[in-house]
Amino acid sequence: MSKICQITGKKAMGGCNVSHSKRHTKRTFDVNLFRRKFYWVEQDVWIELNVSAAGLRTINKIGLDAALKQAADKGYLY
Repeated sequence: MSKICQITGKKAMGGCNVSHSKRHTKRTFDVNLFRRKFYWVEQDVWIELNVSAAGLRTINKIGLDAALKQAADKGYLY
């Protein structure tokens, strides 16, 4: 399973560790992902999603149904 949020589409990005001597080495900045179960009232089912912390806040703010509809329109759900 890839490290991609199914609600916001956030994914790991690359960068560099920079030491005191300014030496650059490659690293990845991973997403703060959680595997969570949600009860989808409209469909009367439990679903399991890979959600980032920002995705959890989005679900709390606009609701699960609206967040899933928004993510499906943008192509983040798989």
